[in-house]
Amino acid sequence: MRRSIQSKVTVVAAAALLALTACTTDPSIENPPAAETEGGEAATTPAEEWFDQEAFDEQSEQRSASFIGDPEQPWLQYLEGEMTDTSEFASEGAKKVCFANASISNPWRQTGWITMNQQLEVLQEQGVISQMETRDAQDDDNTQIADIDYFIAEGDCDAFIISPNSTAAMTPAVERACETGKPVIVFDRGVDTDCATTFIHPIGGFAWGIDTAEFLVDNLEEGDKVVALRILPGVDVLEQRWAAAEKIFQENGIEATDYFTGADPTEIKKIISDELATGDVQGVWMDAGDGAVAAIEAFEDAGKDYPVMTGEDEMSFLRKWEETGLTGLAPVYSNFQWRTPLLAVERIFAGEEVPKEWVLPQTPIPEEERADFLASNEGMPDGHYAKFGGTDLPGYPEVWQERQIP
Repeated sequence: MRRSIQSKVTVVAAAALLALTACTTDPSIENPPAAETEGGEAATTPAEEWFDQEAFDEQSEQRSASFIGDPEQPWLQYLEGEMTDTSEFASEGAKKVCFANASISNPWRQTGWITMNQQLEVLQEQGVISQMETRDAQDDDNTQIADIDYFIAEGDCDAFIISPNSTAAMTPAVERACETGKPVIVFDRGVDTDCATTFIHPIGGFAWGIDTAEFLVDNLEEGDKVVALRILPGVDVLEQRWAAAEKIFQENGIEATDYFTGADPTEIKKIISDELATGDVQGVWMDAGDGAVAAIEAFEDAGKDYPVMTGEDEMSFLRKWEETGLTGLAPVYSNFQWRTPLLAVERIFAGEEVPKEWVLPQTPIPEEERADFLASNEGMPDGHYAKFGGTDLPGYPEVWQERQIP
């Protein structure tokens, strides 16, 4: 028997959080001020408005697809598909890269930014890249549009790298960059144009939602209660994660109640505590790992059995998961993708083909692999991401341990 999904949300002021795809409660990591919250219920955008059956099916298949390239270098792997001929860009000498970044306002982006700069160091030493001029939009669409237009007007960029703050707003600016005739590399989030030389990203939000919801369904019974903790509305990859999970919960008779938390650990604890006060909660689903420890602590405070839970490959969750022995899964939005744009620049100016859509592996960490990732990331701060993919880069491990953010 199917059960309809209830939807209760805590309204969150999202403006300061629009770039979040992952974050942390680690006090050693700098974060923007927490969003203010208001109590009470409010209607959310129905998940079905974000659901795309074709994308759902495609990403579901891609989870088990064979990737081209060395599995020891997943940041260079890709799925078979259309390739871009870059022979027109082939030239010798070091190139200047101009990077328009959405932000480094959360630890997922900070971890990637550190890795990207260590990769840059390698390519500079090899004479591939002369410099990378970077402008940080601090999570603001208008600022990033101005940043891209600045680079275009400056006229001395050999290649553009763009990590969009949002999809629709950034599309015209990306198209203007394409019109310069220089290679354009978009990564992390997409835009509504295919003019870029390559678009680099992990499989996607639907794959995350499928991995996590199927794990919970496999470990729960029909009629069990799941609390879904979502950081904020309106970000496509996050909405897609929930749209996929909600569909699977509905089809398997799981009662799921979703809340927006603003990634606030205090709010997360309150939500879980309130739910436990009204009945048992058998599962916790998260669209990002931040606050996972707070959610687990709420069960401990209430003296309740640990839930079946999905978090993320953030170290704080992996450590708490090991400590408690709960039944868990760490989904991944591959942080190593921050290396790939610079390596794409190397290939493009060598005149080598690159994938038109460069889809990277996105593989969750199951319990049997947790110990290995904990060991390989020993000494890293809680806000670090286990699959950062930088162990072969200069500065490892100290640069990441000390969070040396350029």
